[in-house]
Amino acid sequence: MWSLSPLEIEAFMLSLKVAFWAVLVSLPFGILAAWLLARRSFPGKSLFNGLVHLPLIIPPVAVGYLLLVLLGRNGALGGWLFDVFGITIAFSWKGAAVAAAVMAFPLMVRAIRLSLEMVDPHLEQAARTLGASPLRVFLTVTLPLTVPGILTGVILAFARSLGEFGATITFVSNIPGETRTLPLALYTLTQTPDGELGAARLLILSVVLALAALMLSEMLARRIARQLGGG
Repeated sequence: MWSLSPLEIEAFMLSLKVAFWAVLVSLPFGILAAWLLARRSFPGKSLFNGLVHLPLIIPPVAVGYLLLVLLGRNGALGGWLFDVFGITIAFSWKGAAVAAAVMAFPLMVRAIRLSLEMVDPHLEQAARTLGASPLRVFLTVTLPLTVPGILTGVILAFARSLGEFGATITFVSNIPGETRTLPLALYTLTQTPDGELGAARLLILSVVLALAALMLSEMLARRIARQLGGG
């Protein structure tokens, strides 16, 4: 009863693969976006901040449709990738990773930005007075102090990627073995006769993964507070 079927294991492993690549590819962009929002003033910053957090407030289906328009075989970028490199993103696991990355990106950026804003700028100034370049200051002072926030952002983004549904099914459909991740498999089982047990197993697995990620994120948040003398 509680053992996963081969199809359920396939969906679970695919979800881990999609979430891993979603976080890995988006992490450098998340750090850059968080640094720009935390440390720089520039024209259009409010617009940039809104665009970064847009996936949090618009329907995931809308995000999936935008990705399809942009990265589909006939899309502006997707058509170019296919014609030049032969790469197809839509309706593949790579597209599922892109959809998960876009939906999880705001959570990653918010966690990293909060950590960056808590770094004492006097430490960075001290490093500069000793002759360190801005890049070296960032790599040797700012980034190490931001690691707990980066880990928190990574965990939250990974958990969000595991649970992504709306943008994924719109952008890459529900293809067994290719794009049918854990949430899509759960949805499929709820629409299948006698699929209740399988749906229950995947539901429990999803809840356990989500709770574990949240608990780990909370532990890291407390660690940040202790490092800054807040707890």
